[in-house]
Order: sequence, then C-alpha cells, then structure tokens
Amino acid sequence: MHFHAQANTEIAQAAPESIAEAELATQTVSSSRLAQNRGELTSTVQIIDSAELQTQMQAGLNLKEALGHLVPGIDLGNQGRSAFGQNLRGRPMLVMIDGVSLNSSRATARQLDSIDAFHIERIEVLSGASALYGGGATGGIVNIITKKAGDSPTRYSSEVGLTSGFAGSGDHQWRLAQSIAGGNETVQGRLGIAVQDAGDFYDAKGNKVRTDITQTDLQNTRSMDVLGNLQFKLGAQQHLSLTGQYYRNKFDGGSYLYAGPNLAGIFGRPELLEQRKGFQSDVMPMTERFMLNADYSAGNVLGGQDLYLQAFYRKENLDFAPYPGSYISATHQNTDVFGFKAALSKQFGDLNLRYGLDWDDERFDSSQTIFDRNLGLASGGMVNKAFAETGRYPDYRVRSAALFAQGEWKLNERTTLNAGLRHQRMRLSVDDFVSATQQVMPLYGQGKTADAVPGGGNSYNVSLFNLGLNFKPAKGHDSWVSYSEGFELPDPAKYYGQGQYVLNGTHWQLVRGVSPSSSPLQGIKTRQVELGWRGNMGPLKAQSAVFYAWSDKNMLLSPGTLVIDVVDDKRRNFGWEGALDYQVNNQWTVGGSWLWIRSENKSNNQWQRQSIMTASPSKLTAHATWRYQNWNTRLQATHMASLKDSAGQRMKGYTTLDLMSTVKLPVGQLQLGVQNLLDKQYLSTWSQRAMALYAVPPVSRDTFAFYGRGRTLSVTYRVDY
Repeated sequence: MHFHAQANTEIAQAAPESIAEAELATQTVSSSRLAQNRGELTSTVQIIDSAELQTQMQAGLNLKEALGHLVPGIDLGNQGRSAFGQNLRGRPMLVMIDGVSLNSSRATARQLDSIDAFHIERIEVLSGASALYGGGATGGIVNIITKKAGDSPTRYSSEVGLTSGFAGSGDHQWRLAQSIAGGNETVQGRLGIAVQDAGDFYDAKGNKVRTDITQTDLQNTRSMDVLGNLQFKLGAQQHLSLTGQYYRNKFDGGSYLYAGPNLAGIFGRPELLEQRKGFQSDVMPMTERFMLNADYSAGNVLGGQDLYLQAFYRKENLDFAPYPGSYISATHQNTDVFGFKAALSKQFGDLNLRYGLDWDDERFDSSQTIFDRNLGLASGGMVNKAFAETGRYPDYRVRSAALFAQGEWKLNERTTLNAGLRHQRMRLSVDDFVSATQQVMPLYGQGKTADAVPGGGNSYNVSLFNLGLNFKPAKGHDSWVSYSEGFELPDPAKYYGQGQYVLNGTHWQLVRGVSPSSSPLQGIKTRQVELGWRGNMGPLKAQSAVFYAWSDKNMLLSPGTLVIDVVDDKRRNFGWEGALDYQVNNQWTVGGSWLWIRSENKSNNQWQRQSIMTASPSKLTAHATWRYQNWNTRLQATHMASLKDSAGQRMKGYTTLDLMSTVKLPVGQLQLGVQNLLDKQYLSTWSQRAMALYAVPPVSRDTFAFYGRGRTLSVTYRVDY
C-alpha cells in the first residue's frame, strides 16, 4: 500500500490512469471535500491502487478481505456476502462509489458486495469520524474510484480466472471480464462487464463450508457487474461525467445447509448439520443494485469560483436466505435513494474555501415470504415453498439537507490549518406497522386481526465540526493533530414497529409499541481526536496515528432478533494504527501494518469491554515482495488477535498466510495466488460474531460455524490491447 492520497471523486472526476510516484508531490486530494496537497492533510489516508487490489482479489480474496489486509484501520473481512461488524477504527464506515453512498439507513451491511475489482481504478480510505459527509461516517470513509477512459484510440482489456482448492467436484470459481475504452479530446468512454460463477467453498479439513443462513453467502452464487461511463469536455473549463452501473449477485441453488429432520440440527443436535445438494426455494438470496451518477464541473464562474455539481440515483433490492425460527421465512428489502450535491471553491490568497449543500431522499420498504413449514421441517430446510407474504419491517423515508463549508489556510511554508462545519437537517417518516409476528400468526390460526404500532416522524438537526493542524517538521515528513465529528442514525427498521401484544379473542391487542411519538429514535454523534505522522525517507515510507473516539450514547443489539436500542451509556474506542514499507534493494521490499484497538462501554459508572457482536479486534500484518525481471511475488501474513468482552464471550484469533505472484508474458500477464497457504483451520470473524448474535438457546452455535477456506489456488490471465 502506498501511504499517500489522490483525488477523491465525490464530485471531481477520477484520473484515467494511475499517477506515478514521482508526480505525487504535487498531487492534490479532496478527501475532505477541499482540494489539498497530499502533504497538508490532517487525517490518516490510504490509497489502494488497481494493481494492489487486483493482486489480492485475483488470488481469490473478495473486496472485504482485500481491504482488511491492506488498510490498517479496517477489520478483517469474511468470505460471506455481509460486511456486518467490519468496522473502521471500531466504528461504522461510509462506503461510496465515485462519491455516491452505498450506505442506507437500513444497516444491511452489503456495501462491499457492490462492484467487481475489474472496474476499480483505486480505493481511497479516510480514517476517523468525518463531519462533512453526513450519516454513517463515524469510523471513516471508503471511496471506490471507477476506471475511466483516456484521450486515446480504442483499447480493450480481457481477463479470465479460475480458483479452486481441488477438494471436490464443486470446488471451483471462474470469472470472465471484458472492457472497451477510448475517446478523443472531446469525449471519452468505457464499458465493461465482469461475470463470475462460484461453487462450494471447502475448509482446511476438506469439509464444505456451511451456508450462511443469516446474512447469506458468496459461495454457490453467480454475479454480473456492468459499468459504463462517458466524459465530455464541454468547454475550456467545463466537464461532464456520466456513470451507470448494474450489479447482481445471486445464489444459484447449489449445496445448502441440511438441518436434519424437523430442523433438529439447528435446535439441539448439531451433528445432523451438513451441506447437501437439492436445495429448492421460491426465494433465492440475492443482491441487486442499479446506480446512475452525473458529475459536472466548471471553472471561473460567479466571480472566479470553481463549481461542482453531482446528481445521483441508486436502487437496491436485497433478498435473504430462508431462515428457520417459529416460522420459516425469507426477507425482501428495497431501497431507493436520489440526491443532489453542489459546491463552490475559491482561492483567497493563502486561504482556500469550499462550501455548498447536499440533499438526498431515501425510501425503504420490505416484506417477507412465508414458506410451508411442514414441507420445510420434513426436508430439513432444503425445500421452501412459498404460501404467503407479509410485512417484515415498517416502511420509512429519510430526507436530508445539509450546508457545509471547509477551509484550508496556509499559515506558512510548514503549517496548514484546516477547519470545516456541516449543519444537517434530517426528517424520518415511519409508516404504521403491525408487528411482523402478529402478521404471521393468523396464517397459523392464531388470531385474525391486529393493532398497528403507530407511525409518525422524527426530526434531527445536527451540527458537525472539524479542525486540524498540519506541520512539516522536515522535508518528507508531515505531522498532524485533529478533532472531528460524525453522526449516525441507527437502523429505523430494526427499532420501530416492535410491539407487545395480547390475544383477545381473535384480535391481537397492542399493549406497548415502539413508535416515533412514544420512543423517538436517538441519533449518535461521535467525536474523535487524532495525532499522526507520515514520512517518506527514501527507501522507508511510514505512517502512524493514535486516536481516541467517544460518544455519549451507545447502540445495543438484542441477540436472536437483532432489534436495536439506543441508551445513554458512553462508548469509546482508542488505539494505535500504522504501516510501513522498506525497500531493501531493487528486488526486495518488506513491510507491515498494525492496529491495536480497544472498545469500551460505560455502565454503572464503570468502563467495560464492548460486546464481540460489534467490537473490533486488533490485528497485525506483514509482507515481503520479491521482484526479478518480469516476476513479482508477494508473501503476506495476517494475524487477528483474540478478543474477550465483559460478558465473557470470546472471539478466537487466527493467523493466515497468502502467496501471490505475477509474471509479465510477451502478451498479457499471468497471476498466480495461493490463499491460506498453510491450510489453517479457523472460524471467520463473522462466524464468531454470528454465534453471539443468533445462537440463542435452543439454537446451536454450530449452525453458524463458518470456517475459512482452506488452501485455495487461483490463476488469472489478463491482457490489454
């Protein structure tokens, strides 16, 4: 990983090609919504370029895993679909594609199940709470920059890959990708498509990895990602960029978790659990997303200012796996978001000022398909025939408008002051809703009607502030101290619409419900201080920061249901992160990264360890890279530390080793990778979280024993022509 920052394209356009290291000294960044020289930032920033990302993902890792390996502050990812609990510095992170947020108020945690690496030019990671991007950025920001065409004749890229552990006939994963790009001085465009088919995953003992029946899986899926963009030069200082994407990843009906007769394997007899063929369901787990984005920029307007405009639309449809409980059901969740951003920027001597507004409108609705319980019980959960559809969560709408200003004042050649302010107003509207259970009970002859939990609305007016000072003690060195704030609106769907009922005759009477008027949902403001340093000392490049983040409120999760509550308990995260690379000679480079972090809640005037359901473990990575002529080989080790919370729950750590090698051929390049080189048997981070979240007696913990993949080989061939 390079310890520098490049332009964040929330509004500005991404560069068509990677920028050489020698040019970075003059490169500006806009990660804080203000063009700045990279050496004047007052926060920790990492940039992952396309080559680094491709090295990881063509070796068999997914995007969540790659980020966990390459970014010190991001938790290690899992091999399933969800990024639930994968934090940045112990707090939620905002994930964007070209500045368009993939986060929703409904915290489905599929932001990183969103794009194929074939379309990614680079990823910018800004660590720590952010005052300038609205909700969801209390831990930091991950902005995925897509590839754009340059001013050149038509160019093509082709890629084919195969991954397997050779543990069984279904242990395979193949992918194909193709793009066409080109243009002239006036217009450029790129269109690409990537498809992938994944079979079974196998652990180090040669057993099939169990299907994740909670947040759904990436094994036994087929995916397609189509992304196209156009860039127009409208005048000497006017540019327009249009981007469209369609992404889908869907379970293909391969092997699934057989739960034994009457689901006994889940409820008390885990020895009956096994992976089997023959899964049938009227609902298949799926992520489907459609996105449109338009960026416009113009220079020297309104008195010599630079103007930036962005309009976007995102539609997301999520289907979950059939989940057995008192009834068997699969959830459908739909989100529609559209918005607009505008900013003006101007240089006033040593002061650079950017200010503007953001506006967006998010709408959410959901339902659940109820399956024939007798058929599901008899088949061990393998056959799921729909017979009814009911509501799952209350429908809601979130409208947000914000004004922001960010300034950079160069005090002298060595010192730069950054400051920003954001004032955001949000309006949450929730529909009336009959509790999900009370909608299902009449299907089984228990009651006929039910009271609705009243809907209503809540308003939030939040002011967020950031202040930072950057000082250059010597050439090639930057140090900074900063204070920043972020805001999070916890999941309304998991909070509202809950109710306690009693059955009076055939009517379910509401005794107590969670509604906007009786129990308004509280937002959570996070404050963070950071002290950091980064240096470029010839062959040695390093970056390090200590941080302390705190909030006066804490979000609690109810095991089993994942219903949330916001309480007036203090919460804090503090730690030390860093990374370094040392070029030993022309052939060898060594390096590593670390994150030591502690997360605590204050209860009864005492600080206690945060639950492993949401706390981040510490981690350590090390790597060595060997280059010789056309060969480039990287060996990397990753260690996740064990974690124990105040309730005595424990997350067991593990260490893995990966090997990656790239060779340039006369035509194209060949990439070879071995994931989990030592064939280590380990429970993934998500598996251990899921056990704490879902394994409420009589549900067996073994139901959620999602072991990591064993030794897995990948071969990828790529050619640009």
